[in-house]
Amino acid sequence: MMAELEELAREVIEAATARGVHLATAESLTGGMLGNFLCTVPGASATYYGGVISYANEVKQTVLGVEEELLAEQGSVDPLVAEQMAQGAARVCGAEFAISTTGVAGPAPHDGKPVGRVYLGILTPEGSRSVEQQYSGDRREIRLQAAEDALHLLLGALISSSPASP
Repeated sequence: MMAELEELAREVIEAATARGVHLATAESLTGGMLGNFLCTVPGASATYYGGVISYANEVKQTVLGVEEELLAEQGSVDPLVAEQMAQGAARVCGAEFAISTTGVAGPAPHDGKPVGRVYLGILTPEGSRSVEQQYSGDRREIRLQAAEDALHLLLGALISSSPASP
């Protein structure tokens, strides 16, 4: 699976470079995994501006700007939290595209959400949205599945998004 993720990250970097846009990540569940895969690609520095590992809610709130009330009412595993994480990463890093991950890797449920529940947030020039996923497996498998789907989501957005203005 690692080779597939590295290849997928290469495709993301190539698509972003070809479009002349910049990328950012906001990671909770994946703990830096997305940034790591993106940085393995030679030339990534031309397009990947950076990321925030926001494992703690305090970091989601103070660095990424996730609403305190949202975190208090819904918890960190929430579709709107994922969207706000992506928005915050784009703002902090100065990127046009951002991807985020938040979820429950286990071994126990969290914030009333089952193990394997994951939300991926994405921000593009057209706006932001989130995608809900439900994975099975151990912590490592859930995190890898989330990273793979996040990279696929980002690649799809890069390919289908309106071209950047000259």
